[in-house]
Amino acid sequence: MVFLRAQFSAFIGGVSDYVIMLICVELFGMHYIPAIAVGAAFGAVINYSISRSWAFKADQENITSQFTKYALVSFGSLVLKTLGTFILTEGALIDYRVSKLLTDGIVAFGFNYTLQRYWVFKQEPST
Repeated sequence: MVFLRAQFSAFIGGVSDYVIMLICVELFGMHYIPAIAVGAAFGAVINYSISRSWAFKADQENITSQFTKYALVSFGSLVLKTLGTFILTEGALIDYRVSKLLTDGIVAFGFNYTLQRYWVFKQEPST
């Protein structure tokens, strides 16, 4: 169940991230690279909130330590997503919207979930 809840939380955060990125690029004329960062910031806050309280049920853990870990994972995720999107967009000439979706899927499963499950939201056994 944790995996499914975490994926739902990531999906909500990811959709928010993607929509905000599109708004920044398509409506405000921002280049897609900084727009990825803006969208990622919003998506991360949404994902963290849902993950902490519902997906991993880790709202009893120390929030400072947990949020610091989450911020580090989010920063790593941002770097990977930005780099992957840039390489696919500029190198393979794939539209940035498609490149972002492809990169997000790989990073979400291969990086984010693993670190969130086993490091950020890892719960210490009760004594």
